[in-house]
Amino acid sequence: WLDPTNAFVRLALSMRAHHRGGTLLVVPSTGDEWRESVASPILYAAKDMFTELRERVRRAEHENATKRHRTSLARSVDAVAGLTAVDGATIITDALDVVGFGAKIIRRKGQTVVESVLVSEPVEGNCATEEPPSALGGTRHLSAAQFVHDQRNAVAMVASQDGRFTIFEWSERDGLVHAQRIDALLL
Repeated sequence: WLDPTNAFVRLALSMRAHHRGGTLLVVPSTGDEWRESVASPILYAAKDMFTELRERVRRAEHENATKRHRTSLARSVDAVAGLTAVDGATIITDALDVVGFGAKIIRRKGQTVVESVLVSEPVEGNCATEEPPSALGGTRHLSAAQFVHDQRNAVAMVASQDGRFTIFEWSERDGLVHAQRIDALLL
């Protein structure tokens, strides 16, 4: 619980557990260039960023994560993950602050349509393959791939209703969106 990265793992587990599917966009905590890839207005934008998850992670770090703190942190994780069940994407910063939910992802002006993604799984012997984003799933996967294609410093996490889980991030080395199917890691 003490590592913020672990909070993202917990979010992934909770998103997957609610079986409704969803998209979580993780954007930089500085700057707002990402807004160019989201339709305005965001359906449920926070007037002020919702900082409870970040604060609970920080509190757990400083208070040696007692059972009570772990429980309240788990509730905060489940609350944020629950927002992903709403139609549209939930947006949080890399510092774990909730910006809003119900966001519609759009292609950034001047950007090309994402035509292929690099797909891999964390399984021994797996080789990454280049595929069209439509091969990964439905609208959530396609819009998440487009978002990361346009916002290369962001990450998109997509839970499918069938239990599949994909993380999208930009691969500088390959010059493509990298879609990592991590279902096996969330068992």
